[in-house]
Amino acid sequence: MWSPDRRAVLLGLLAVSGLAACGLSPVYGPGGGGGRLFGKVRPRDPDTPLDFVFNRRLAERLGPEDAAVYDLDYQINAGVVAQAITPDEVTTRYSLNGTADFALTGPGGAVITQGRVSSFTSYSTTGTTISTLAAEGDARERLALMLADQVVTRLLAAARSLPD
Repeated sequence: MWSPDRRAVLLGLLAVSGLAACGLSPVYGPGGGGGRLFGKVRPRDPDTPLDFVFNRRLAERLGPEDAAVYDLDYQINAGVVAQAITPDEVTTRYSLNGTADFALTGPGGAVITQGRVSSFTSYSTTGTTISTLAAEGDARERLALMLADQVVTRLLAAARSLPD
């Protein structure tokens, strides 16, 4: 009789061998792009609180810029839109929409990859002024994290073509 653990291992092996057969490989595995960027990307200096959170997340995902070879320039834009309005015309929920335009450049300033990512989050305004400000700050931090994660995903996808 097969135990659930043995089935999971077997299914995992079948999935990995199936991925290898179609030419895909794990980004942090042998031949993946993760090692080509780890510790080698220097984001531009932060100007805003969103930039600081964005840079912190990049360092968490791509490692500290110990031996930076590539420069990452980016521009984050965020806008607030009223989402839930009561019959008394009081806004009780806002949506925070954001985009990040980015460009990864190599030695000599050659652009390796560039693009735009976008995401959104929201927050409630039904509490006190202090709780609303805290909720907005938390939503801005979540937005910066989501945008950074999307940028890292795009960078890792492009990293496969970089030299080791």
